[in-house]
Amino acid sequence: MIVCHCRVITDQQVKHAVANGARSVAQVCGATGAGRDCGSCVFSVKRLLCEHDAHEQVSLLEVDGAAS
Repeated sequence: MIVCHCRVITDQQVKHAVANGARSVAQVCGATGAGRDCGSCVFSVKRLLCEHDAHEQVSLLEVDGAAS
């Protein structure tokens, strides 16, 4: 899915930036080029970051449960 129509940045490119260490909207935008023109994609970038954080939290909870 295209996240940034101005620069044709996909959700996969955003996920790749996050996988490579981007942890904020500014870092993702810097790594991908998204958000540099009209800025309307910033909310989609934020949503993808929140989804990643939520998934990471669930994974950590599963590890904590397995260790107890």
